[in-house]
Amino acid sequence: MTSDTHAPCTTVEAARLLGLAVRSVQSMVDRGELDAWKTPGGHRRISRASIDRWLTARSAPAAPPTPGAQVLLIDDSVHYQNLVSLLVRERFPDLQLRTATDGITGLAMYGALRPDLLIVDILLPGIDGAALITALRSQPQFAQSRLVVLTGLDEAQRKPYEFALQGVPVVHKPRLVLDLPPLLQALLPAPAAAIVS
Repeated sequence: MTSDTHAPCTTVEAARLLGLAVRSVQSMVDRGELDAWKTPGGHRRISRASIDRWLTARSAPAAPPTPGAQVLLIDDSVHYQNLVSLLVRERFPDLQLRTATDGITGLAMYGALRPDLLIVDILLPGIDGAALITALRSQPQFAQSRLVVLTGLDEAQRKPYEFALQGVPVVHKPRLVLDLPPLLQALLPAPAAAIVS
């Protein structure tokens, strides 16, 4: 490889590598999650090594690929992460489930994994689920993924987020065990979604 792979990146280049919006990358720099500095002209330069570290830390572990579809769950509740994980293990053993606990990490993982299905909570730290969905919809590769919203909010409480929920299946957390498996069955490719009888 040439030394270009070690050269610092502009914010736009970093956004492309991470599969994120420029604004998300700027937030990551502000939070110290990426190493960056400013040129004498005032332009941001981001360390390529810190981008690589971010992607490595948040990508799937290096394991032989399996034929199952990939699902990314973005939810800050460990309880619901564990519940979804249990449901997937028991009902959809071929699925590969990855989890993120906040919107910024979720966006980075989405860019790295390009999952078949994205399950997003509305209320997330850093960037809420509605803003995350809006950011992803601006990315051409998002057209390849299916989307499910998972929330503890009732219908009235969801009103402020309606702009992002148009045409998206919503699973109310109290009904997760009943409603999520049939949705996974309907939304995922047939071999991955075959429920074990």
